[in-house]
Amino acid sequence: MSTPDASNLPADLVARIVQRVQEELARANAGAQQTAVPPLAEVRGTWQDETALKLTMGADRIGTDGSTGTLSNASIAKMIDHTLLKADATRAELVKLCEEARTHRFASVCINTTWVPLAVELLRGSGVMTICVVGFPLGAATSRAKAGETREAIQNGAAEIDMVVNLGLLKGGDHDGVYEDIRAVVEAAQGRPVKVILETHLLTREQKVAACALSKAAGAAFVKTSTGFSGGGATAEDIALMRAVVGPNMGVKASGGVRTADDAQKMVAAGANRLGASASVAIVTGGKGTGSY
Repeated sequence: MSTPDASNLPADLVARIVQRVQEELARANAGAQQTAVPPLAEVRGTWQDETALKLTMGADRIGTDGSTGTLSNASIAKMIDHTLLKADATRAELVKLCEEARTHRFASVCINTTWVPLAVELLRGSGVMTICVVGFPLGAATSRAKAGETREAIQNGAAEIDMVVNLGLLKGGDHDGVYEDIRAVVEAAQGRPVKVILETHLLTREQKVAACALSKAAGAAFVKTSTGFSGGGATAEDIALMRAVVGPNMGVKASGGVRTADDAQKMVAAGANRLGASASVAIVTGGKGTGSY
């Protein structure tokens, strides 16, 4: 496994972001989703030193000899958010999605707001969660709009929220705006886990680091690679960087382009503990899916 290279990072970037994160955490009430940001030396060391990176990923995934164990299909299935997010998805497709999720015991279905009530009803008693996307796929809605969409999804039974970061604010360096946007959704989620979709292929390394640190500070439970609607997708390098920044106690979701069991294993080995895929059935049955998600 290769580790992220920080040679191109401005020397003071991580220091500035970590300082901002620590200030916000100091002001915030302790919540179920929040954990302390590691000291600067630990954060920086995790992507400069391979041993440190392996430690942050946890001994359950990395062997003492540095090798990565292969997970069973059943274990992989429990990590998959079975996904249907296309604009023209029909009721029949949603019903099929939920039937597949029940059959293969996926972690969840990940869908648009419209279908949350139906999915909740179809999955009742199955142990499969209903996840809803918010501000999807652009992330450019106002924080108030994202919060409102979140509240409605929660009221309709969504167990988790996958929100899209405000890319314009992030790429423009408005870290306060990014923090407040994420925080608005976290608060509206009323304790349900929130994932922040970063659209990693559109970001520089510095912006990925900032987005991960701000997501953690704002109380998100996961950072997530991609929507699947802007090209690109999850890479092992990005997953390793995201895991290195957020540490072992926050989730990292690989989404976009995960189409085979081999893809899934690579993402888990790099540090992912959740996978977003529309090719979920192919992944757990040895096939190969198609499509962008």
